Amino acid sequence: MFGIGGGELFFIILVVLMLFGSDKIPDIARALGKGMAQLKNATNEIKSEIQKGTQDAGLDMNTLTGGVSDEIAKAKEGITKMVNPIENINLDVQNPIEKVKEDIESITGPVKRQL
Repeated sequence: MFGIGGGELFFIILVVLMLFGSDKIPDIARALGKGMAQLKNATNEIKSEIQKGTQDAGLDMNTLTGGVSDEIAKAKEGITKMVNPIENINLDVQNPIEKVKEDIESITGPVKRQL
């Protein structure tokens, strides 16, 4: 949880107890809970307003977000190609080597004897 270990969490609780006392902690927790609920409701209202606005404008959120997802996938693929250029190079090395071998074997006369 937020990168906090058990010992750190225990220390934070101990400091809070020392600062506010055991009688104020339930009030603080209640206020924090109400604040989190209000924040969640506000974000849900904003999300619903955005969805309502896009529906009124005749836009579909799924197609909009799908396009963004496609662009993100293309960008990731491009970055991967830039990071690993050797994997993306499609060189056909075997065919030129075979071609050279065939050319050497097809040479006749004094040149072949020198090799």
